[in-house]
Amino acid sequence: MANTQLKSQSSLGAQVEKISEESSHYLLSIPSGKADKYRLAQLSDYALLSRGKFPHNSPFSLSLSARTSSDSIPGTWGFGLWNDPFGMSIGYGGKPFRIPALPNAIWFFGASEENYLSFASGLDTASPTRPAVNGFIAQTFRAPKFHPLLIPAGLALPFSRKLTRRLMSKIVVEDGFQLWNQEAGSRGSHQQANGVHSVNPTDWHRYRFEWSEKRVSFEADDVQVFESAVSPNPPLGLVIWIDNQYAAFTPEGKIRFGVLENAEPAWLEVKDLKIG
Repeated sequence: MANTQLKSQSSLGAQVEKISEESSHYLLSIPSGKADKYRLAQLSDYALLSRGKFPHNSPFSLSLSARTSSDSIPGTWGFGLWNDPFGMSIGYGGKPFRIPALPNAIWFFGASEENYLSFASGLDTASPTRPAVNGFIAQTFRAPKFHPLLIPAGLALPFSRKLTRRLMSKIVVEDGFQLWNQEAGSRGSHQQANGVHSVNPTDWHRYRFEWSEKRVSFEADDVQVFESAVSPNPPLGLVIWIDNQYAAFTPEGKIRFGVLENAEPAWLEVKDLKIG
């Protein structure tokens, strides 16, 4: 693994277990529980830094092997880069205060069906009837530090959330491809030149993405599954996590967020982490 200082963060009962230092092998787990507490297990390399001092810029590559306890974990999980836009560290464990910001991210992202994490009106090219807003997704976001449309978007929010969402879609540029979802099984499979490539997150797979100034590319098991010209703005921090949180801002203008019950313990296992 390239020189990066990963710090663990976990809520009560959750755990980040280092299985092997040599192979960068970790097990991130959260206990079962009701929808009354936030449960988190996380590794990151930006916990004590201000957002402007996050460590990563393009060109950058990340690869690791991963598997999960289920393909329908309540909440979210994943691995990649982001700018911690919602200030999740505020008030937790003495981490520095971060003012919420527009999102910049590139990651492999798992989100249960309660989530709707998109402002885009376009549909997932893998499924013409369902946006790439939950399931297991290769996803990227790019946004400026400030945009003039933020002012009318904020003013419109109390009166028309649909208008706010449309305005936000002009500010936050995003792209994504659904790799897997529980309901459709392998409907999120990817047709490549050499046939269909299916990515069930409960099986071991080797994941990789490359980030350059003008493009991002995602691979699973050495097969390119998605490429986009939506390249996030730096600097970004590395994050690997699993939690029971959800958030949604639907095209109908409904805003929902909170924590979910998970009847069974859930885990994300990663190994052979490499940064280039």
